[in-house]
Amino acid sequence: MASFFHLFSENGKTMDRLNWDDIRIFLALARDGTLSGAARQLGIGVATISRRIERVEQGMGLPLFLRHQQGYDLTDQGAALLPRAEAMELAAQQMRREAEAQVEIRGLVRLASIESLISPFVVPALAPLLAANPGLDVEISFSPMTVNLHRHDADLALRMVEPESGNLTVRRLAVMGFGLYGPADGARPARQVSWPDLASLGTPLAWSRAFGAGEGGRFAVNTLEAQVTAVAAGLGVGVLPHFLARRAGLRLLAETLPQGGRMARPVLLAIHADLAASRRVRAVADAIASAITAQRRALEEP
Repeated sequence: MASFFHLFSENGKTMDRLNWDDIRIFLALARDGTLSGAARQLGIGVATISRRIERVEQGMGLPLFLRHQQGYDLTDQGAALLPRAEAMELAAQQMRREAEAQVEIRGLVRLASIESLISPFVVPALAPLLAANPGLDVEISFSPMTVNLHRHDADLALRMVEPESGNLTVRRLAVMGFGLYGPADGARPARQVSWPDLASLGTPLAWSRAFGAGEGGRFAVNTLEAQVTAVAAGLGVGVLPHFLARRAGLRLLAETLPQGGRMARPVLLAIHADLAASRRVRAVADAIASAITAQRRALEEP
């Protein structure tokens, strides 16, 4: 700020007691020409304006204004200093804009998500963050296949499988519980609603087989939303997340596997370690993590 003071000096003499508020008052009075008008601009009292101008003039040893019945006019000395005061004002505005830009989170964040979490958790979690940061872009995608963060296919990922290795930061957010569900009423269908045969879907496919998938017909589709719809329509029974089945009003047929094992998978948030310090990635990760951890019980229990 010392350089600002040197901008507003006369004959090489710096006004050590001059501050930005003094400059604002000088500019307001120079532009309006009346104490009352300057006071309205700044939201302070007329007496304060008058006192501060007198203090500035005394400190500089220069008359800045000519007083007359209609108001205040700049003296030659005041007019000579006006461009310097305006330069200070412009510099302050630029500093403020730069500070705001540093606070705002900008750039693109790519998230690979578990399909079932996007609408109920991820989108609501990101809404206030995106509203507060117009320069932030988020791209969300989902696939039954595990996204490779090491190839930078995404910046962060919600997943259900622990990474075997790699330079990743992994946070365990919750546990997603599953059960065998059927339509809300009526007889239990013989057909199974399940996933297509993909290696990446080994666990949910194994659960479906434990309940006899393939013995009485099968309807396979690779989205959970479609599976829930199919079970609700009576096409079959299916192993589904509790929170989705509960929302659809489906009937819980079994909470554990026939052999007694629990059906549950972790909800993990993985970030490549190189991006863990990125403000935009961290902001998105924190918003999602807060939303999911707040609903741990709803995710895990029937």
